[in-house]
Amino acid sequence: MNLALLHEAIARVIPDVDCIVWRDRRLSWQLVTERTRRLAALLTSYNFGCRVDRENLKNWESGQDHLGIYLRNGNEYLESMLGAFKARVVPFNVNYRYVSDELLYLFDNADASVVIFHSEFAANIERIKDRLPKIKLWLQVQDDSGVPIQPWAFEYEQAILSVDSEVLCKAWSSDDLYMIYTGGTTGLPKGVLWRQEDIFYSAMTKRIQRCSIEDIVSDITEHHLSAKPPIAMPAPPFMHSTAQWVAFSVWYMGGTVVIQDDVQKLNPTKIWSTIEREQVNSITIVGDAFAVPLLDDLVVNDYDLSSLKMIASGGAIWSATKKEQFKKLIPHVLLLDALGSSETGAQASNVTRSFESLESNGFVLQPGSVVLSENLQRVLPKKSGENQGETEKGWLGRRGWVPLGYYNEETKTEKTFPLLGGVRYSVPGDRACWNQDGTIELLGRDSVTIISGGEKIFAEEVEHAIKHHDDVYDVVVCGLPSERWGQQVTAIVKLRDTCTVSASDIKTVAAKTIAAYKLPKIIIFTDFIERAPSGKPDYRWAKQSAEKWALNQDK
Repeated sequence: MNLALLHEAIARVIPDVDCIVWRDRRLSWQLVTERTRRLAALLTSYNFGCRVDRENLKNWESGQDHLGIYLRNGNEYLESMLGAFKARVVPFNVNYRYVSDELLYLFDNADASVVIFHSEFAANIERIKDRLPKIKLWLQVQDDSGVPIQPWAFEYEQAILSVDSEVLCKAWSSDDLYMIYTGGTTGLPKGVLWRQEDIFYSAMTKRIQRCSIEDIVSDITEHHLSAKPPIAMPAPPFMHSTAQWVAFSVWYMGGTVVIQDDVQKLNPTKIWSTIEREQVNSITIVGDAFAVPLLDDLVVNDYDLSSLKMIASGGAIWSATKKEQFKKLIPHVLLLDALGSSETGAQASNVTRSFESLESNGFVLQPGSVVLSENLQRVLPKKSGENQGETEKGWLGRRGWVPLGYYNEETKTEKTFPLLGGVRYSVPGDRACWNQDGTIELLGRDSVTIISGGEKIFAEEVEHAIKHHDDVYDVVVCGLPSERWGQQVTAIVKLRDTCTVSASDIKTVAAKTIAAYKLPKIIIFTDFIERAPSGKPDYRWAKQSAEKWALNQDK
């Protein structure tokens, strides 16, 4: 199951269907196939590709060349991924908010040979490119910035049109790599290495059993005879794994990926307008960071959203209050809260329909996902009628289709992907426990756990409780040092415009859903909260901001 081979096979049966739609660009499956073949041919002409077969490598090693994608959303992002796959080159995501030292670290850590970048980022590259001798090819994608093509780069469009689209490496393998760099919000970014077959079954299809490419193509052909192809909009940046997985999953259903018009920022009006114009069936967001501005816009503007069937969220908290608002404003839409990570793929989900209550926040585990004990020595059994004892907290993990490891990180690979009874698991650090109803409760990422008075308190759990207050626009929680408690829970809160709420009011609302010892001892009100472009909270920023606030209080 190779991602390039599957895309080629689907393109042969639906060549005229839209594959990517962005602004006034409508790229059919046939055109995307031609353009990505040309990019593959260009990469192959530089002798980039697979150098060492997988069987001769350790799990944290790569035998392929690597291509950095330093782009905002657009057709070129997805073309870069697919074209790289067709050349047996491994694409990886670049956070376009990184400053020079972070970019230098990432390109060096990833052993990049090629970088494709938007013109607006040319100056950032200029400052560091002489310190990156391993990068042999720079491809510049023109944008609205007006920055000219650099003398050390080739213009992307001209470069791919200068080669023959039929000069194509076809020695594709299920072992060809897919690499996604973690965001680094709590530490240095790490490159997660997946076999393409593993990432396909973990994150890009609903199939839980191995199948052939012929089976997939047959199903797509049959569907297209009786129904329109699915049309999906991944709203987060493609440098976020969730957006990539949505794009490839809709492709592998024979569908169309729609990109919102405004890719510089989260623009609710542009998103809803694009959904209306292109008759989008599903949109993917990242928790309340996306939900709040989208809801605010729906309150004041009218759109024809009759085509929209599902809103899916992943990567950050999607609070019950925001889901309830979506139910009222778009009652026919199914709400899907998805749980997963770069190291596990999709793991669990919580589905809400218009006629259902939001009483349970539990997630239903997908096949292969488990809860492991604190010492990683056993799989915790699901709660049942015979097993209603005290809830044991453990680690959310996955077995089966899991990554190989972290690129060039032997120790971290062995820690995150341990063997248990001869079975390999992925355990990236999310804490969880079984609920009485057989669902699981996600407690939070262990790396942002706060130890206060000897108790473990999960930042995400406190954030979720605070977001029940209607006047809270956004919140991020961290721990500050405390002589009495060791650490004290600290909440950085942004209120809605014109709202004035006291810290005690917020604590009163939060106390309805979490124990008193978990309530924030400090609440810092702010006009701005830093988040990653994906919408995920930036906990490093939160801790630095809280420490700066505490320092000012001491003066």
